[in-house]
Amino acid sequence: MSTVVAVPVKDLVNAKQRLVSFLSPPERSALARAMLQDVLEALGRAGLGEVLVVTRDPSVQALARRHGAAILSEDANRGHTEAVARAQQAALARGARRFLTIPGDVPCTTAEEVTILAAALPPGPGAAFVPSLSGFGTNAALLEPPGLLPLKFGEPSFDNHLLAARAAGLNPVVVRLPGIGLDIDAPEDLRLLLERGVSTRSARLLEDFAVPARLAERTGG
Repeated sequence: MSTVVAVPVKDLVNAKQRLVSFLSPPERSALARAMLQDVLEALGRAGLGEVLVVTRDPSVQALARRHGAAILSEDANRGHTEAVARAQQAALARGARRFLTIPGDVPCTTAEEVTILAAALPPGPGAAFVPSLSGFGTNAALLEPPGLLPLKFGEPSFDNHLLAARAAGLNPVVVRLPGIGLDIDAPEDLRLLLERGVSTRSARLLEDFAVPARLAERTGG
């Protein structure tokens, strides 16, 4: 097996807490589901290898299976860093040569971007990172081999990952990709999703929820 691609996903029922003042609980849950589908569809088209969804949510597990992904079950939400660490161990157990992790809330991800990221890392021990649009977070990490580095998420994880890679004697590759770089956390991110992801099911869902009008009302025009 060449690459294991890990997608950690928390419970959809509690998804996107930073949008709590803007979207209702059912809307936030539906958006989280749509974003995960967009990500899984892009990963499926890219065809790098086995996609492994890390979650304890039965509805997420069912959705992932419908998209041909494997499941790494959790018994509790221990956080993004812990979920990725478990997935790294699973990738090693599967004999993977590479490990890629990408979150489930980057709906503008495309198969082309995933392919660009994979091609950016030369064969042999190495690490490549995709920063968030803010430059503080890490929205994708590609390692060869899978256990090359521990990965720790939460801002400023991007700089921290670069420092850790350099401390390990590596020359980390930075790949800036607008789709993977856009994670959806706050209302202003919804505006970018509507502008950049018109072909995604996530943006179509926001249109159904009349989010463009709600954003305009929020900003007074």
